This record gives sequence, C-alpha cells and structure tokens, in this order.
Amino acid sequence: MSIAIGYMPGAYGEGGENHDDLRKLVEVGDKHGYDSLWLSDRIVGEKFSLEPMMACSMVLAYSDRLKVGTSVLAMPLRNPVVLAKQVATLDYLSQGRFFPAVGLGQEEPEEYEACGVTKERRGPRTDEAIQLMRRLWEEEDVTHEGEFFTCHNVTVTPKPYLQPSTPVWIGGRSPAAARRVGRVGDGWLVSSATPEEVNEGCSILFETANEHHREIEDDHVGVLMGYYISDDVAEATEKASRFVTRPRPDAHFTEFTAVGPVEKVAEYVQRYIDAGGSKFVMRPLCPADETMEQLDILGEELLPMFPIKR
Repeated sequence: MSIAIGYMPGAYGEGGENHDDLRKLVEVGDKHGYDSLWLSDRIVGEKFSLEPMMACSMVLAYSDRLKVGTSVLAMPLRNPVVLAKQVATLDYLSQGRFFPAVGLGQEEPEEYEACGVTKERRGPRTDEAIQLMRRLWEEEDVTHEGEFFTCHNVTVTPKPYLQPSTPVWIGGRSPAAARRVGRVGDGWLVSSATPEEVNEGCSILFETANEHHREIEDDHVGVLMGYYISDDVAEATEKASRFVTRPRPDAHFTEFTAVGPVEKVAEYVQRYIDAGGSKFVMRPLCPADETMEQLDILGEELLPMFPIKR
C-alpha cells in the first residue's frame, strides 16, 4: 500500500522574523516531493502564528502541486457558513488540493471568550457546524435551525471541486474523536497517540461509521508525528523534548515521537502503517533555524524508503 507523507513547521511560536519563511517551506516540499504542507491554528496568543486559512491560500499560490491542510482548525471558534465559503473557494481554486482538518480547539477558555463563544458543549457545536457546512456544499437554499446555528434559504458558491463535498478531517486522539469521525467526518488526523491507540481508534472509527451507515475510506487515517533525526539518540531525545507541544501525563513523549537515526524514524512510521495509518504529517521537533535541515534529511533519506502516493 502506498502512503502519503506531508510536513508542517517545527517549533511552535518561533519564527516571524522573515515574512518569506512560508515560501521557503513550500520550496522544500516541492524539492523533495512531499505530499502536503499543514498549518496549525491559534487565533490569540503571544507566540507568533499565521492565520491558517490565509496562509493556506498563499501556499496554494506558491505551489501548483503541493496539497495543503489545517492541523487542526478550531471549529467551535468559527462561523460554519463563512468557513464553508472559504473552504469551497480554496478547494475550487486549487482544484482539490485543500484539506481542512478540524478539531475542538485549545483547552484555555480565553480564546473561546475572545471569539464570542463558550467552551461548553464545543463537541456538539462542532458536529452541527460540520453537518451544516456539508449541506451548504451539496445543496441550494439551505434552511437550518439548530442548537447553535440558524440560517434560512442560504446558498453558498462556489461549490467545491471535490464532489459531492470537500472531505473534512477531524483531529484528536480520544475515543470520542474517533467516534466523531465515524459520525460526521471523512478522515482522522490523530496526534500524540501511540501506534496501539491508533489501532484501537481505527476500530472505533469504522465501527461507528457502520452504525451510522456511512463509508469512510480505509486510507483516510492520518498520523501527525513529531521527529528529530540524529545518530546521537540521547542528544535527539533531549532536543526534541523541548518542542513537544502537548506532553502527556500518562505516556513519555518517545512513545509517540520518532527520535534517532533515520532508520529508527522509519521503523516508527512503519509501526503506524501497521496500526492503520496511511497519511503522515511529520513535524520536526527542533528550533526554527534547524527546521529546513531536518525536512531536507527526511526528504532525502526517509521518503525513498516507502512507496509514496504521487
């Protein structure tokens, strides 16, 4: 089975000194034949971050082959009618190269307050938003009266290039996230999860989809994986530990992160393939000034080890 390997920037919150860094990230992806570039979402905060929808549009303009995705978009913070228009526009203009992955957002309540919503019931809000967006992509004159959103006789154009609607991927590693994919999503982008958890989540996902009479493609399981390539495992582990964005109290980060020689990183990727993963978003766990070097090493040495979907 062929797989797809994408990438995303390394150290969260670093950078911003050069507005052209995004173009350079695109160039390294095109040079090595990466599948896609993924950008994270944080609306407020002191650390540097680009607004992902705007930045994704730049990526699609910089490259005529790279796919681009959000990893992941905080769905409860956005109006689904506006977002449906934005997603359909990017999908239409790129001819199917934009992949929105959405999630429930950060844990801090300040960001929800700043965006005019509350953190409570963010799960049902997300479910309703995804369902409404899909109707807006597939139907005309949509009327919706839900718990969180209301619209009457609304039509959104353009319609997506990918028919009947743009696939919506859902992030998160919990069983609840896997069930959400089965109910309303088209793919799963899991992060900070062990191979065993990915395997268990896949079972939940496809069982839930069957219960709701939905079909999700077998190759729509993505894994966001941190990595750092170095022959010195101890040095790689110490350096990578400083850039783990979401440490887990119940698991050491090396249980879901690949550090060490490229052969060891490849072994980790294979473990996730065996667990059900087929699409990968590789995030270099390093300072911003090492990101390009790590992506070069990955592209030159790891990508040729796997059958890559072109």
